[in-house]
Amino acid sequence: MLKLRTLTCEYRDFLLGTDLSHPRFSWKITSDKNNTMQEFYQIQVSLSENRFENPLWDTGKYKSNQSIHILYIGPDLNPRTRYYYRVRVWDNYGCESEWSNIHWFETGLMSSDNWQAKWITLDPNFFELESKPISVFRKPFKIEKKVRSARIYATAAGLYDLYLNNDKIGDDLFAPGWSSYKHRHQYQTYDITDKLFPGEFVIGAMVADGWYKGELTWLLKRNIYGKERALLLQLHIVFEDGTEEVVVTDSTWKTSTGPILLSEFYAGEIYDARLEIRDDLYEDDSIWKKTKICDLPFNQLVAQENWPTKVTENISPIAVMKTPKGETVLDIGQNMVGRIRININIPAGEKVVLYHAEVLDKEGNFYTGNLRQAKQKVEYISNGNGPVSYAANFSFQGFRYVKVEGLEGLTEQELLDSLVGEVIHSDMPRTGYFESSNELVNKLYNNILWGQRGNFVDVPTDCPQRDERLGWTGDAQIFIRTAAYNYQVAPFFTKWVRDLKSDQTANGTVPFVIPDALEDYISGMWGDNNYTSSAWGDAVTICPWTIYRTFGDERLLEEQYESMKAWVDYIRAQGANPYLWNTGFHFGDWLALDAEEDSYFGATPEHLVATAYYAYSTQIVRDAAKVLNIMEDARKYEQLLSGIIQEFKKTFISTDGKMKANTQTAHILPLVFNLVDGKVREQIAADLNQLIIDNNYHLSTGFVGTPYLCIALSENGYHETALRLLLQESYPSWLFSVLQGATTIWEHWDGIKQDGSFWSDNMNSYNHYAYGAIGEWLYRYLAGIDLVEAGYRTIKIQPHISTYGLSSAKASLESPYGTILCSWERKEEIINIDVEIPVNSKAEIWLKDISIEKVTVQTLTPGEENIAVSNTTDGVVCLVGSGCYSFHVETRNMPLNLQSATK
Repeated sequence: MLKLRTLTCEYRDFLLGTDLSHPRFSWKITSDKNNTMQEFYQIQVSLSENRFENPLWDTGKYKSNQSIHILYIGPDLNPRTRYYYRVRVWDNYGCESEWSNIHWFETGLMSSDNWQAKWITLDPNFFELESKPISVFRKPFKIEKKVRSARIYATAAGLYDLYLNNDKIGDDLFAPGWSSYKHRHQYQTYDITDKLFPGEFVIGAMVADGWYKGELTWLLKRNIYGKERALLLQLHIVFEDGTEEVVVTDSTWKTSTGPILLSEFYAGEIYDARLEIRDDLYEDDSIWKKTKICDLPFNQLVAQENWPTKVTENISPIAVMKTPKGETVLDIGQNMVGRIRININIPAGEKVVLYHAEVLDKEGNFYTGNLRQAKQKVEYISNGNGPVSYAANFSFQGFRYVKVEGLEGLTEQELLDSLVGEVIHSDMPRTGYFESSNELVNKLYNNILWGQRGNFVDVPTDCPQRDERLGWTGDAQIFIRTAAYNYQVAPFFTKWVRDLKSDQTANGTVPFVIPDALEDYISGMWGDNNYTSSAWGDAVTICPWTIYRTFGDERLLEEQYESMKAWVDYIRAQGANPYLWNTGFHFGDWLALDAEEDSYFGATPEHLVATAYYAYSTQIVRDAAKVLNIMEDARKYEQLLSGIIQEFKKTFISTDGKMKANTQTAHILPLVFNLVDGKVREQIAADLNQLIIDNNYHLSTGFVGTPYLCIALSENGYHETALRLLLQESYPSWLFSVLQGATTIWEHWDGIKQDGSFWSDNMNSYNHYAYGAIGEWLYRYLAGIDLVEAGYRTIKIQPHISTYGLSSAKASLESPYGTILCSWERKEEIINIDVEIPVNSKAEIWLKDISIEKVTVQTLTPGEENIAVSNTTDGVVCLVGSGCYSFHVETRNMPLNLQSATK
């Protein structure tokens, strides 16, 4: 019963359009036996789905236990070609699997030399380049023979949607995505084979300003990447007789404007259906003008890397209300990111206006103060031609509440039936699940998920509602480990860290936001021409390292390595002391509650934060060098790290082993970044614990300290204190916002204060995922799923069980090797722990503060039954292979003061 259940190529089940000359294969295995390990594999790649007798590439029966990221090393791949592959494996029991189902990957153009199309744009003789109406492009063509295959390769300077005879091609949104366009500009591949047959066709596109030249940042900057919208498209049609026709963008295309009068991310969209281009006007040249070929480059074009952005869920509103001001407002019931679809019959000329907001004020009125200059307004004007199904095309909003104008004649039920929320985000597969015995904690976890979904719209944004929505590096590195539990984020961050590397400056500094949209403003605002900060710039090391650790992606680590080194080397060159970072601007512990009044900067010394992160990034570069077998670098950065740690101790720790700065974050960072050991570590951990107790089990941390707070406590023997923090219901705490009705994570602990008033309008997002980084602790410590070896090849199972607060917790993770599960439940005199380990992995299972005499182990699947169980000073450890295991721990006559708050 050895089977292959999942095959992927570069993380996709089926990969359409790649420029990689050596893509990688991965697979997951199932077995009905414990302790199953792969011993051999065979991969075959063929040009035909039905003919593997003479494959293009065949590894043969290859001895290896690797089942992720197996590199294709066969004959050179050709552009625009589909390749089929299958896999079989042999295990340590001598079993051989059947061949897997056949999967495929398909190459894109692979080289800028293969673009025959030209970039086309508006002719300034007919259109203003800054015109608000969206551009429409079209080209008629005729097919006279039966089609074998048809592919479109397309992108835009701006955002684009493609149409064939008025029908939208595909369900992707906001293509080509937001990248560092001057260095890396994605194009997409579309298979339209089943849409073409002998007859007449019109291929068209709508192009909006989008990230390329639309409004960005709170300065409402425009034209950051260019001044012209442009389209690039190449349609290859292969006929059954083997001949080929290519339709490309060139000067024969025509352009016009259509019904979209305005579409921006901040402002929203205006759609006048009376301006829709009717079929009978397609040959009317009076509305179609010439296009112009523009001189945009091709060498920066790369095939789609990220998951596409899509509508992933529909949510019906739960209520209609009249506010004290008399406004008609729909409650979606969930703070979401996306758009509202209108499904209704509206008389000609009538207008529907939708305004979007996250919260109501304390009087119950519609509140938009925190949007700053973002209007989040959508207008639709009807043409009266029957039922309407409309949603904004090139804009998204962050909202729970929708103010409706123009549908006053509808009943409440008709309103509820006529509008639906469409959730939009990068379409990442869900990988992680968590639940506990506490419903408030479960709601917090759900809020973390929604925060990730709403802020992972092609880039990891800081917020999805106000005039910002930028890829802040600090937020991304803080949250990435939680993100990698919840969803399959490897392609998402692969694309983003490549943009980070592209936008990194020549001296190694990393901008605050990626893609970079703030350089001129920030360097002037903060008076620092380097335009960087500790903890924010450290995304350059933390993000590639985390993707390597969680997905085993060594290739990404290798390609980012020089960028990672450049960052550490930049820090080393700052100031007179190469082991301290005590120069330049830093955000420090941003938004910490111990900040001075009217300040965003926490009380923890910014140079303590900077030097701690300097050490952490140096440690990562050292470890990356070891992985990549660059041992000279490994020794170099080991020496540098040793110097930083010594200087950190000398500068920030007193001779009695106490931190000089008496803040929570000052104690957290040396613990989680391993800057202290022995008695000093014990002292700092005890002091951190006491700081929490003295603050009545409340936190005072900001962006830097919060993600690591509970980790620092649980890792150093104070798990019950971490639990008390998690379960704290009064302000400031994670559950305070939950009890205030939050359905996502807030930017401020008191975004809505206890009296119902708001934090300052200036910066008050109700969908800001940074503090949702507690999700990592929920998975790693509360439920107990962690890793030892990259990609979860070796797993660490260590549930932290306490008598305080929770009686059960359960988590599962779809790892690169398969499903990992850990579930525990504490009853009166017994603890039950269930564990599942995937095939081709192994696990260390740690049961802390438990003696071996109290443990009974049951294997739920047959196979090798010898389980290594031993006592340690910390408890029981079991070494197991794949399979399902159940542990029963008797607690009768055993003091179950596990991880006490006072130790």
